[in-house]
Amino acid sequence: MEQKPPIATISAANRAHRSSLPFEDTRDFENADRGFIGALEPCVVTAADGRVVWNNDAYGFLAAEAPDTVHPSLWRQSQLCAKQGLYEVTKASGAAGEDAPGIYQVRGLDLSNISFIEGDTGIIVIDPLISTETAAAALGLYRAHRGDRPVVAVIYTHSHVDHFGGVLGVTSQDEVDAGKVAILAPEGFTEHAVQENVYAGTAMARRAAYMYGAVLDRGLQGQVGCGLGQVGSTGEVALIVPTVDVRSTGEKHTIDGVEIEFQMAPGTEAPAEMHFYFPKFRALCMAENATHNLHNLLTLRGALVRDPHGWAGYLTEAIDTFAGRADVVFASHHWPTWGQDNIVEYLSVQRDLYAYLHDQTLRQLNQGFTGIEIAETFQMPPALEKAWHTHGYYGSVSHNVKAVYQRYMGWFDGNPGRLWQHPPQAAGPRYVAAMGGLDKVVELAQQAFDDGDLRWAATLLDHAIFTDENHAGARELYADTLEQLAYGAENAVWRNFFLSGATELREGNFGTPTQTTSPSLMSQLTPEQIFDTFAINVNGPRAWELDLAIDVTFADVATNYRLSLRNGVLVHRKVPAAPETATATVALANKLRLLSFVAGDTSSPGVEVSGAVDALPTLLGALDRPDPGFAIITP
Repeated sequence: MEQKPPIATISAANRAHRSSLPFEDTRDFENADRGFIGALEPCVVTAADGRVVWNNDAYGFLAAEAPDTVHPSLWRQSQLCAKQGLYEVTKASGAAGEDAPGIYQVRGLDLSNISFIEGDTGIIVIDPLISTETAAAALGLYRAHRGDRPVVAVIYTHSHVDHFGGVLGVTSQDEVDAGKVAILAPEGFTEHAVQENVYAGTAMARRAAYMYGAVLDRGLQGQVGCGLGQVGSTGEVALIVPTVDVRSTGEKHTIDGVEIEFQMAPGTEAPAEMHFYFPKFRALCMAENATHNLHNLLTLRGALVRDPHGWAGYLTEAIDTFAGRADVVFASHHWPTWGQDNIVEYLSVQRDLYAYLHDQTLRQLNQGFTGIEIAETFQMPPALEKAWHTHGYYGSVSHNVKAVYQRYMGWFDGNPGRLWQHPPQAAGPRYVAAMGGLDKVVELAQQAFDDGDLRWAATLLDHAIFTDENHAGARELYADTLEQLAYGAENAVWRNFFLSGATELREGNFGTPTQTTSPSLMSQLTPEQIFDTFAINVNGPRAWELDLAIDVTFADVATNYRLSLRNGVLVHRKVPAAPETATATVALANKLRLLSFVAGDTSSPGVEVSGAVDALPTLLGALDRPDPGFAIITP
């Protein structure tokens, strides 16, 4: 269906923002352009099969002035994020000349940045993007301008896929196994990287399709970015397990003549995350804890609630530990900040941002206000609001306040009338009946739409759709309503959610376009994590009557696990095999053979069963398969 132009209310609001915000402050554009060496032309990256996995040229429309269909502040942020190419961040302290070692970044080739630190003989790569293909293209761009220097180490700043998934584009498992390339990461990295992408991976990926707007058209009425970058690439995702776990603040490592001093920052933007300082370059890397926007305390794709109090504390520690020694601070997204005074100001404002959200939410929480009430009236201090890098392009004040409330108080707001509410499919018809039927609800929603009360229109139409998802008038008006909310959103993620909902109402369910549970990532699961995924997917009611005890022995590591399925609960323990008490004993060559068995390969060598031959198939038959196309906007 055809998209609609902005209504007068949205156009007027966006024009007002253009006149009220400090667009005369162009320092971010100057910093984003500083050190530019060369772009990738065309900036289109394809996979081996010819499929396009990255297309930054699709954002060429951002060169124009902001239209009425995009919040002008978000348009500005997207213009900055769409800049792409190789950039020099800094040279070694006191060094000069073309051949002097330096720090370089490639930006605009994926959702995140990839950075290259030049050592005595080669380069240290920081955060190799999401995909093999984009990481390889970025390394190729670097080498085209700086020479064919070998990769000697890779550093993962934290456990999100856009900071490790492209590792095979810069090195290989063979090079790591041979000791030619070290992989450094914060302690707990592998566990959290696997858990986030596997345990709730299907649900997160489906919601991420809304969050990043991956299937939306790029353009004035479509996806313009996600605030943190433009979008994620869609190539091969891989993982090489770290060879060096960084465990403590103050820990130092020297790689290829480059000393690195680390600061641990767990439980901030990621469960496992770290900052680090390069004395040789007087440069500080802040991972993803200080970027040029307000970040998420609870990402809308779903994740563990993050700790803003700890986040602020680690930023204070970074200021105290490194700022006096740093001439530049750079991160895994956006552009660097140069100059000690600017660095201190930037990091201090970022720190105050998360501390204020935390402290003021708790203050009002203890006065009896609920999360949604606090979020509705919450105001940031003027000094924070005037800085461009505090704006909610990716996180928002509204959903971050609710995240703080959730972290301390959970989902329930204490009102007993809200303790046992009907779910949407039961509540919708009741609301609709109380208001006089579907046609009356759509009439009321149309009046709210015409009045510019889009939030109320969306609430009414949500009830209408959960009463009759095929009501043409409700679907059309709901899509129009979400589209207008998108046009007025400064937050890129909100815009993408609104537009994705509108798209599915008009065109149907688009499923999950990007999957991160790749064979490479799955191969890094420990046996315990594999069995945890089994437990998560047991269909409890279907397994109520099953009573199984299966010994699973992995020949390659001579280790046995007892799997017990009883009362719909699967428990795993690492214990010696006990055939006399087992329903069956399954001997497997290795964990990969188990994964292939689960995928349906029951005939290849590497599996030996004694006892009940149907025990393992019975267990696997009790597992549900996740649904990557579950409904979101409809029942």
